Amino acid sequence: MRILVLGAGKMGSFFTDLLSFNHEVAVYEADPKRLRFIYNALRFTSMDEVDGFAPEMVINCVTLNRTFDAFRDVIPHLKRDCILADIASVKTGLEEFYRESGFRFVSVHPMFGPTFANLGSLQTENAIIIKESDHLGKVFFKDLFSSLKLNICEYTFEGHDEVVAYSLSIPFASTLVFGSIMKHQDAPGTTFKKHMAIARGLLSEDDFLLTEILFNPNTPGQLGKIIDELTKLSDIVGRKDSAAMKDFLDGVRRNIE
Repeated sequence: MRILVLGAGKMGSFFTDLLSFNHEVAVYEADPKRLRFIYNALRFTSMDEVDGFAPEMVINCVTLNRTFDAFRDVIPHLKRDCILADIASVKTGLEEFYRESGFRFVSVHPMFGPTFANLGSLQTENAIIIKESDHLGKVFFKDLFSSLKLNICEYTFEGHDEVVAYSLSIPFASTLVFGSIMKHQDAPGTTFKKHMAIARGLLSEDDFLLTEILFNPNTPGQLGKIIDELTKLSDIVGRKDSAAMKDFLDGVRRNIE
């Protein structure tokens, strides 16, 4: 299959490397410097080059704030039977965009990133495929994700954003609050150092990505739960209520079992 990857960032490079030995792959990137480490694939810096390549699938791997613009830029250069694909971590607005475009589409979300995941060993990681996607597109990504031994789940567009609000917004918000009250420690403990490593990794991500995940329409409800539990914990600590603390800790242990 002829596949065009939009964007030569971390995930664009990952998909290019993954696909280039079994497919004919081209990468479009407006900044030529970002194409320096792309190999075994064609390198495009002009949309006019896409015309001659005639991709059968376009995988949009640009940053979240550029996703729609990148599709709009490339669509005039595509044949109508091309399948559009995205890996966006927030799907808000994509269902409507795809319907209006008239193109077949497949929407997926690899639930891992290059900051924390070992991209060479993903057996414990997960991936989501959107149910409303085109059948052939779903088959393509199911085969691809299965080859990586990923656990694959299917959700609707709406269900995906609910899951992301829970699985990403909660840890993101908790980590940001932790980092926001930090000060230098001369002798940090092991747990503190682990939390700091997570905070530094999170903050190495694109600011717009973090913002859009936290602006997910489902995030406020999850933040409300965090606030409720912090209020409860603060009250227990303030009262030095050992019995209530035991109940609280037991509840946490049941949640994470």
